[in-house]
Amino acid sequence: MASPTFQAPDEATLQGLRRDLSAWFAGAQRDMPWRRTRDAYGVWVSEAMLQQTRVETVLDYWPRFLERFPTLRDLAAADEEAVLEAWSGLGYYRRARSLQAAAKVIVEEHGAEFPRELDAALSLPGIGPYTAGAVLSIAYDLPVAIVDGNVERVFSRWFLLDGVRSSGPLLREAWKAARLLVEERSAEEVAPRDWNQALMELGALICKPASPQCGACPVAAHCQARAAGVAADLPRPKPKKAPVEVALEVFVAQRPGGGPGKEQHEWLLERRPDGGLMAGMWEFPTVEASGPELFPRDLRAELESTLEPQEDLFAISHGITKHRIKARVRAARCSWGRGGESEDRTVGALGWFGPSAAEGLALTGMAKKVLARLKRDARQTELFGDDRRL
Repeated sequence: MASPTFQAPDEATLQGLRRDLSAWFAGAQRDMPWRRTRDAYGVWVSEAMLQQTRVETVLDYWPRFLERFPTLRDLAAADEEAVLEAWSGLGYYRRARSLQAAAKVIVEEHGAEFPRELDAALSLPGIGPYTAGAVLSIAYDLPVAIVDGNVERVFSRWFLLDGVRSSGPLLREAWKAARLLVEERSAEEVAPRDWNQALMELGALICKPASPQCGACPVAAHCQARAAGVAADLPRPKPKKAPVEVALEVFVAQRPGGGPGKEQHEWLLERRPDGGLMAGMWEFPTVEASGPELFPRDLRAELESTLEPQEDLFAISHGITKHRIKARVRAARCSWGRGGESEDRTVGALGWFGPSAAEGLALTGMAKKVLARLKRDARQTELFGDDRRL
């Protein structure tokens, strides 16, 4: 397969694309809260969340995150654990850390305003060409190109770019097309913010990956792949990789709470190391029975000397990137933390937390699943009696 090559269409075709797509977007765009603001901070947070996350999920998280950190200064000044807790459930926690790291730079170097220059935006932690282009075009209406998965697919079909999805050759040609279409248009044709959002919306609603709705496409007359009868074949799929199977044992240990006015019981949680996957987040004590060591081995000896496994409670499934996780959740007796009120609440990587306090931590996605199951499981009252510790 030859490398895809973008050939700029004639001016009449370009004008037709801009006119027809813009008219469609004006009436068909979805009403999403981040489209009602021109605040660069709010737009930026939405773009960070939308990367590798479904729109339906972000609709819940975006307003809650901005309520907790309403300004860029608030985000920059927050404790990292509070940011991770607000992000918990979205996954890919590096996005949250990068968001806060960039916020600190913007406060220190740009007067707490997202920079308007492309080079300055690209110098920020975690900001790549797509995110920079999205914020600058949507918030400031600057003619800066964007290419995400939707835009790459649209261009692959419009301009008959026969390449593998997300491959270097296809992305290079897609970026050429994106720059041409946003930079060389007249202001009367379409605003950059509307044009870039229209491209993404077309890919999300009409020019879908597996079954493009060519009959409903507002720019079908200009699409080279449709004319050639190969729209559904482009871009070419990436070779599939087999999922990595991971088997875990998750331990639920409990002790009575701290007395009047406090929660009746507390669960033992462990904090993941500061480096690596889900760094610094909290989870129920976990041992990896088989897999690629997603779960740190340096905690294994501590857990095995502390916990005595008891009966099985339930099983859960979870996914992290390409990993397919099966977890066996077990009750456990704990030999640590029986000294009463004088003991420290947290020691090293372990800590005791009541249900409400646990929900306020930066929990991993799997820990949230375990916690939710424990709370709704009707067996709780039998398993967690006052006269025993799991």
